[in-house]
Amino acid sequence: MSTLNVPGVSIAVIHNGAVEWARGFGVALQGGRPVGPGTLFQAGSISKPVAAMAVMALAQAGKLDLDVDVNSYLKSWKVPANSYTDKTKVTLRELLSHSAGTTVHGFAGYQAGLQIPSLIDVLDGSPPANNPPIVVDEPPGRNFRYSGGGYTIVQQLLIDITGRPFEDLLDETVLRPLGMSRSSYRQPLPARDLPHAAMPHTIGGDPVAGGPHTYPELAAAGLWTTPTDLARFDLALLDAWAGRPMPMGTMASA
Repeated sequence: MSTLNVPGVSIAVIHNGAVEWARGFGVALQGGRPVGPGTLFQAGSISKPVAAMAVMALAQAGKLDLDVDVNSYLKSWKVPANSYTDKTKVTLRELLSHSAGTTVHGFAGYQAGLQIPSLIDVLDGSPPANNPPIVVDEPPGRNFRYSGGGYTIVQQLLIDITGRPFEDLLDETVLRPLGMSRSSYRQPLPARDLPHAAMPHTIGGDPVAGGPHTYPELAAAGLWTTPTDLARFDLALLDAWAGRPMPMGTMASA
């Protein structure tokens, strides 16, 4: 931690199918409160597999087909047509596996005080969004290429198909059923939770001016969570892989 200028770390360890221990090290802010197992951290791109579980649950419930044209589900926005999409339509399976040919690798977020774009602004790359438009620029299904933009399309699709705010949908279909009680896709983080959150720091170890960036790209980068909650998610994946029951009773009704 000293060598890499990391002020605080939180760790949870899975052993024999359970969380064996969880512990914090260092501080949540230079000179501030210590990190504990309940300290919230921005999960960054770990947001993606958690969002993907909601898609898979809805597919299992018969509400989504992973292999049809996503534009048949999208209402508020459509994947822009071009020579690539004319030949091969984009599917959820491709978006989830980063093989849809979509652009925009990742997102920078928005500093405190900046105007936050709508999700449509992000998809279109329109101000005040700070990313280029999300488009398909190679044949869908041909290559793996990491795309946070693809997961932002997934976010809009889930909103359109369910009529629910994304953060509420994920709370109902994944977070609460798995017991991830410290996790949330709410951006910006509610003021009541800020005292329990680790503050971002630069590579040199200095606090980021204004605190955490806000990410409207929730499916790609919007999750706040703890290692213990992520361990619960991982254990649920292991149960699913092994064919054991998962605590997903609320998902079919989402």
